[in-house]
Amino acid sequence: MNWEVSMMESIQANMGKAGEIASKVFTTIGGETVLLALLIVIIFCYSKEAGKRCALKLLLACMWFPMIKNIVLRLRPYMEHSSIRALEVPEEDAELMDVVQQGYSLPSGHSAMSLAMFGSLSMEVKKKWLWIVGCLMVLLIGVSRFCVGVHYPTDVLAGWGVGLVAILFAELLEKKVQKEWVKHAILLAVTVPGIFWCTSRDYFSALGCVIAYVIAIPFERKFINFKDTRNVWAMILRAVGAMAIYLGLNWVLKKPFSTEFLNNGTLGANLIRTARYAVILFVILGVYPKIFPLFEKVGMKKQ
Repeated sequence: MNWEVSMMESIQANMGKAGEIASKVFTTIGGETVLLALLIVIIFCYSKEAGKRCALKLLLACMWFPMIKNIVLRLRPYMEHSSIRALEVPEEDAELMDVVQQGYSLPSGHSAMSLAMFGSLSMEVKKKWLWIVGCLMVLLIGVSRFCVGVHYPTDVLAGWGVGLVAILFAELLEKKVQKEWVKHAILLAVTVPGIFWCTSRDYFSALGCVIAYVIAIPFERKFINFKDTRNVWAMILRAVGAMAIYLGLNWVLKKPFSTEFLNNGTLGANLIRTARYAVILFVILGVYPKIFPLFEKVGMKKQ
């Protein structure tokens, strides 16, 4: 829409260096790595059960936004309008105009994920201050996406809609479906079909996370069943260790493949991406908690 282009041109022309930096910061906060880190903190440091509920809502949003993107096929603003600058692209290791790697525009994934994450967290903690902070973060992350030139304002609105529907759908599952395996089957049923039409790699990343989630949750409960902790040192070690595994395994699992192959957009490359994310998240959620009892000894006073 013309008003969106004019609005974005005006914002980019007048926001200055400080506005550009702020936009990049909030875009980063709404990205995959930071939201994963926040989810890890919730699961490992606050409440395992609350974290699982937040993860379900976040996963639904992560799966649905690329499924919609690959139907609507709206190009990103900077791809269609030379007057709009791409200040922060989704995939730094891919060509700027490569739509398969950079993804489509509508809806905004950052907006969908941030609303699902901060909304579900606020529902779990039930503190007024967190609701206020959560609303501000969702708003600022959404606005940052059209400030950096990768989404139109209507993409952001649509993303918020996807995040809200993800929360409502997950809440319905929690209330109406008692058996966990049935919830997981429904999760797969409403997300896996996207493999037949999605080509952008954000879908295949999320698919790997969903597969890991439905396997790791029952696996961890049966073979490990870690408990929540209030040992601050244990919390820190749990979270830092999980992020180290994420970054380390992500690097290691890329090594057998060339960058050209990983970025070529073929089904084979995308399925490798799915497998990589599935392995990483399974290790973090299903295997890594085995060593948590060792962390409980840190900081404990000797009798």
